[in-house]
Amino acid sequence: MLYLLRNAWALLLGMLLLMVGNGVQGTLLGIRGSIEGFPPDVMSYLMSAYMLGMLIGSQIAPILISQVGHVRVFAALASLISASFLGFAIYVDPTAWFVLRLLVGFCFSGVYVASESWLNEAASNENRGKAMSVYLIVQTVGILLAQVLINFGDPSSFILFAVISVLVSISFAPILLSVSRVPTFTTSKRMSLTELYKASPLGSITMILLGGVNSLLFGMSAVYGSEKGLSVKEISILVGSIYVAGALFQYPVGFISDRVDRRRLIILLALFGLFGVFTGLLFHNNFYIILFAFFIAGGVANSLYSVVIAYTNDYLSTEDMSSAAGGLVFMSGVGGIIVPVLTGQLMNAFGPESLIFILCIIFFTIIVYGLYRATRRSALDVDLSTAHVAIMPQATNVAVEISQEVAIEESLTL
Repeated sequence: MLYLLRNAWALLLGMLLLMVGNGVQGTLLGIRGSIEGFPPDVMSYLMSAYMLGMLIGSQIAPILISQVGHVRVFAALASLISASFLGFAIYVDPTAWFVLRLLVGFCFSGVYVASESWLNEAASNENRGKAMSVYLIVQTVGILLAQVLINFGDPSSFILFAVISVLVSISFAPILLSVSRVPTFTTSKRMSLTELYKASPLGSITMILLGGVNSLLFGMSAVYGSEKGLSVKEISILVGSIYVAGALFQYPVGFISDRVDRRRLIILLALFGLFGVFTGLLFHNNFYIILFAFFIAGGVANSLYSVVIAYTNDYLSTEDMSSAAGGLVFMSGVGGIIVPVLTGQLMNAFGPESLIFILCIIFFTIIVYGLYRATRRSALDVDLSTAHVAIMPQATNVAVEISQEVAIEESLTL
């Protein structure tokens, strides 16, 4: 672990500052948009623009890194992120915000790709799994700090946008000043979506649906809270609870995942998620019940993402696991783009509870499809399953690729 920190401290510190900035802007835009009178359907396009940018960035960033290197890509994209955060405050207009959100999503995707591949290089074969755990913790802590920070400024003013712009500007200073070796960059050949679906229909469909759930939770929660008339403090607690639950659920679920039929675990987790959000739908005027609903949904969606990847791996050869990473992330991204837009239309027509209703529908669909797939394919022997590796839904194909490599290494040692 000391070896990892010595080689990657600058990267981890820079990522922490970036995640604080990203966490603030995600929540802040949902609140500020409501203050400016942007309706939910408009806000849904703005939130989906980030996911669209992420999807585009995950395809282009590897090309940029291979041509000019990690340091230049990280610094250039972080600079654009910093400028974009100021742009949100200067150009308070839906069209301008859409373009800026698209750019921010693109840049963060590139920064994540550069960071994750750099972290992989800094880690040894023995501590690569620990490196991913540290990376996950840094991301979570950064976003939670962001929810605290947002309470120390007026969302209708310029100050919070300026603060996160400064934080992002500072983020690449440790990396530029560090003396650690710059890594080489390699990527695996991608498996086609058709091949991936044939290998694991349940994994593929669930990944698309989970992309929608995570995009709603991480992108539209602040919009939901604003439409409900919640205070900034209540919205920050609501958003923070999603990430706290995601971190708390990961490791217990991972422990169970290595010991039971993962298809059954997917169904049970979705059932638990349905229970949580349906309770929130029934008692939607009680803040604490809503908080409970989002906590459960966040914990389930975050941990289920890792379970679905592990389940999909169970039906892939070790040679195909890394090449499947890009397809899985792409499927999640597609769901993350489409579902918020549809939800925004419903929120505009029927009110904010439409978001919770959509979450109910998605969890119910996962349950039904999981039960259907149970009749089409026999359960895999638990002893033959691949190792479970915790991974966040915000991870790029590079991080998923690394997690696949860790899963292979851990499976070989079992």
